[in-house]
Amino acid sequence: MDGIMDNYQWILINLLWINILLGVILVFFERRNPTSTWLWLMVLTFLPGIGFILYLFLGQDLSKKKMFKIKELEDECFRSIALEQKEAIQNNDFYFKDPNYQRYEDIVKMFLMNSESYFTQDNRVDLFFTGEEKFQALLESINRAEEYIHMQYYIFKSDGIGMKVLEALTKKAKEGVEVKLLVDGMGGRNLSRRALKALKEAGGDVAIFFPPFVPFFTVRINYRNHRKICIIDGKEAYVGGFNIGDEYLGRSKKFGHWQDTHIRIRGSAVSSLQWRFYLDWRFASKNELKACKSYLPAVESSDSVGIQVVSSGPDSRWPSIKDGYLKMITNARDKVYIMTPYFIPDDSILEALRVAGLSGVDVRVMIPNKPDHIFVYWASLSYIGELLPAGVRFYTYDKGFLHSKVILSDDFISSVGTANLDIRSFQLNFEVNAFIYDEAINLKLTERFIKDLEDCTEITEEIYQNRSNIVKIKESISRLLSPIL
Repeated sequence: MDGIMDNYQWILINLLWINILLGVILVFFERRNPTSTWLWLMVLTFLPGIGFILYLFLGQDLSKKKMFKIKELEDECFRSIALEQKEAIQNNDFYFKDPNYQRYEDIVKMFLMNSESYFTQDNRVDLFFTGEEKFQALLESINRAEEYIHMQYYIFKSDGIGMKVLEALTKKAKEGVEVKLLVDGMGGRNLSRRALKALKEAGGDVAIFFPPFVPFFTVRINYRNHRKICIIDGKEAYVGGFNIGDEYLGRSKKFGHWQDTHIRIRGSAVSSLQWRFYLDWRFASKNELKACKSYLPAVESSDSVGIQVVSSGPDSRWPSIKDGYLKMITNARDKVYIMTPYFIPDDSILEALRVAGLSGVDVRVMIPNKPDHIFVYWASLSYIGELLPAGVRFYTYDKGFLHSKVILSDDFISSVGTANLDIRSFQLNFEVNAFIYDEAINLKLTERFIKDLEDCTEITEEIYQNRSNIVKIKESISRLLSPIL
């Protein structure tokens, strides 16, 4: 009996020292946001054993600078245009084709300064709201590729549509087209190694972003590459919310219909997505793409949609996409429409939405009624109560699962991409969004938002106040965890 007690005390003492060590690291080495630091200190204090395991999965930030040092090295052949535009704007020598741009010059300038996201005014944008539309267009683009296909996805599954895409890539690789596929190590854990082997044997290249230590298992939940990009011959590119899997075609028994938003770009903005892929590929594969100028062909376009492709992640100096969301909300005079699967705003976004609502701006937020991450869903509900009295209107999408990441500000600027309106997208994931300056695109997205409202239930103050005590408790607990969700 005494031996058992001695072993028990030995375990407790060691857990205590581990907690103290992690606490020191949190406070003195990681320099996190104070709220996040206090949260982890509480988790480690009150859940000494479980807290350590949770930290391994969700909190590790020990080698961030070392991990991303290589990603700080930019390539001059992709940066030159952004640097020229920065100099032109600083010298007040920048030309906007559309006078509407003048009102948003501050946003254009901000993106150039905080992420070197250069501004193009010659693009065509096609919108996709269903998986059928998006995958049909993507496969057609792959099949007509002549020079190269560069593709990266967070989730890539070896199911029906996943195998169709892999077979199309393998076919093009056999024809001599350069094929490079980049998949996140956690999101792509269900991707068939046999299918990847066939692609490699055909001449394609595959890289895994932060691969798991052992197959199908990873403890690194943070720092996931959440981007979804495909570039074809430098002439067209895809970006948005759809991953690759049958559920994105509405074939999931759990979620049913899948509502999402993706875009195809033709024009000079394609090179911005090529630059993004280049940097991620170099980091994951440890190999550079040779002769990068060959990936930037001359683009002929008669269209005039303005676009800035903006990236952010834990390697970024500034939270560029969040800054863009913040500017869109604070600059709005008439409307702010938001579609997001996860609504966990930080204090700055929360205050901006509150002020916009109180100022008479028509602020509407659409979230799913069917959650895929239950704690995130309850945390989202907790923030709604703070904004309803300010005039912000909330809706739950009832037809299926809402996965769109769309923000509309007034009638000219829109954002479509991979970043949710949550702290994880702002701080922990690698994301990419297209900020679009165009009245016609904004109108199409607005019409889609209004159409989707037909399949929504509005959360009124009365409905919100009548929720059960159990739901309130779940919200409160999830709200405490929101910095790490």
